[in-house]
Amino acid sequence: MTAPAHAAPATSLWRYRDYMLLWSGQVVSTLGSSTTSLIYPLLILAITKSPGAAGAASALRALPYLLFSLPVGALIDRWDRKRVMIACDLLRALVVLTVPLALWFDVLSLWQIYAAAFIEGSLFVFFNIAEVAALSRVVPAVDLPRAAAQNEASFGAVQIVGPSLGTLLFQTLGHAAPFAANTLSYLVSAVSLGKIETELRAAPKTGARHLRAEIAEGVRWLWQQPLIRYMSVLTGSMNFIGAATPLLLIVLAKQMGASDIEIGLVFSIGGVSGIVGALVGGRIQRRFGFGQVIISVIWTQALLFPLYLVVPKFYLLGVVYALIYTSAPVYNVVQFSYRLALIPDALQGRVNSSFRLIAFGFNPLGAALCGLLLEHTSSTTTVWFFAVCYLAMAVATQLNPQVRNAQPLA
Repeated sequence: MTAPAHAAPATSLWRYRDYMLLWSGQVVSTLGSSTTSLIYPLLILAITKSPGAAGAASALRALPYLLFSLPVGALIDRWDRKRVMIACDLLRALVVLTVPLALWFDVLSLWQIYAAAFIEGSLFVFFNIAEVAALSRVVPAVDLPRAAAQNEASFGAVQIVGPSLGTLLFQTLGHAAPFAANTLSYLVSAVSLGKIETELRAAPKTGARHLRAEIAEGVRWLWQQPLIRYMSVLTGSMNFIGAATPLLLIVLAKQMGASDIEIGLVFSIGGVSGIVGALVGGRIQRRFGFGQVIISVIWTQALLFPLYLVVPKFYLLGVVYALIYTSAPVYNVVQFSYRLALIPDALQGRVNSSFRLIAFGFNPLGAALCGLLLEHTSSTTTVWFFAVCYLAMAVATQLNPQVRNAQPLA
């Protein structure tokens, strides 16, 4: 059963067959990705002992969104989104597989890791924009908040298992094992996407088509929406800090004597809270106003972040991370479903790529800057730098009239 464009609320999202195929494939591939998310910096730290080099790899993986998202968004509105996602999964599986192969033959270099990170990140741009554009085709608008909440809850569950699984495989079966698991997850996702029956291609436009004009149309729509425009900047600022946090926690935990498996536990603790936040996200959206939720989330995270400096044991880093991470799915559910319901279907790819250019464009800077600060200053200075950034974001959001006065969607 596919989702009609305008339908009454469903008893359960499980009724939407194609949504469940999209969702289940992404759960598996996200599990695979989360097994290697910590392994890249851990592997680079093991090879080079350099936080700066580890931060550079994270920055290279995030850089393609800054470089390619606008043209990709326009192309996604032309192409078959299903075929794009399948092709990206297959190519990502191939790219990730090169890392364990190089490890097995003892030829892995830092430059190969950098190349794999950049190429995988580039394919993620195509996949992510296509996936977001496809969601409104397989779920009616009235159920988008529930679908977003289910996505966040399932991805939160994956974040419990993934980091610990990845570090366990890394420490017990060898450095190649997490990458082999990630390769398999991309293949499973491709099979799941192949079973989707809903037409995911946007309605074809008549007349001459010009890539630059189509990109400008998406950017113009975003720019003319003050609230969505500000939310892209706010999300980008939060992602700037979010991109820095994994490496920061790895270094802090290592300074406390944590092993690789124990570092995975820190992030798994955060995953538990992610489920909680996702499960209550939809209910919070219905009970409280958009502005109330967004302002509360950003102040909560800003006030909690400095606590990383005062915890005496590595596992308490996980507790602080969990407290911060609880509110992240709430934020994502509220802003994502609000934005998606406003964007016309024919503009989904272009507007979302414009939004995500800003939202994800700060990631390379956050990851690289964190590595440089850790290498050339101290972990204390690094935490305080990002804490001040959080405080500035909270004040700006509190004062923003579009956020405070946002109207509920009909």
